[in-house]
Amino acid sequence: MHAVAEFVLTHGGNVLHAEQHIDREAGVFFQRVEFDLATATIDRGDVAAAFQPVAARFGMDVSVRFSDERPRIALLASREPHCLGDLLGRWRSGELPAEVAVVISNHADNAAIAAFSGAPFVHLPVTPDTRAAQETALVETLHGYDVELVVLARYMQVLGPAVLDAYPAQIINIHHSFLPAFVGAKPYHQAQQRGVKLIGATAHYATADLDEGPIIAQDVAAVTHRDSIDDLVRKGRDLETVVLARAVRAHVEHRTLVFGNKTIVFS
Repeated sequence: MHAVAEFVLTHGGNVLHAEQHIDREAGVFFQRVEFDLATATIDRGDVAAAFQPVAARFGMDVSVRFSDERPRIALLASREPHCLGDLLGRWRSGELPAEVAVVISNHADNAAIAAFSGAPFVHLPVTPDTRAAQETALVETLHGYDVELVVLARYMQVLGPAVLDAYPAQIINIHHSFLPAFVGAKPYHQAQQRGVKLIGATAHYATADLDEGPIIAQDVAAVTHRDSIDDLVRKGRDLETVVLARAVRAHVEHRTLVFGNKTIVFS
């Protein structure tokens, strides 16, 4: 902590915010520091190289990011529009510090909402027989739009290795359950049958293990025995939009660190 602050001070910068976390079981120290370069004596392009002696001294893995950089994201959705529409609305209002590069869907249903929001729309239909070819086209499309983050805004397809390997820890999925409970399809049906008193939503990084990737954000809502499956779905949609937006914002603001199968999410 002292060495990082000293580096900023030595180069005329000003620390604005700093957070630390120690994973005591693994013996690993995590740190995130925001600092201002307005009065600094070093150019922004030289910061990473100049910091290397400090990083080497402590054996650090380091990433340098700038707040004015807007990551290019792709929004993937199937038929349900609530998460897609919410993220597009936040982007258009300037609330989401990212650039929506493209909207991609295996159905044509959401072409109109993408056009209304001014985002390119790409339709990539898929069947069990065309899955491999569709995923190849998907990766090519993502690369063609220089996408840095893939957001599965209720994209109801299981991604294969071609996509997952191309974007490690760069694919965020929203699952309509408080994981690890009720994984897989129709979690609201499972919840209603189980008689739960809370339902939830979970945003996590997608991995080869379905619904088991590192969790970024979660939230819950109270339900009762009076709630039908339709009631649970309706209440769950509200949770899904908020939790997914929270996770996407944390990622594009560079506040998430993946460590094993969990995340450190700084405030």
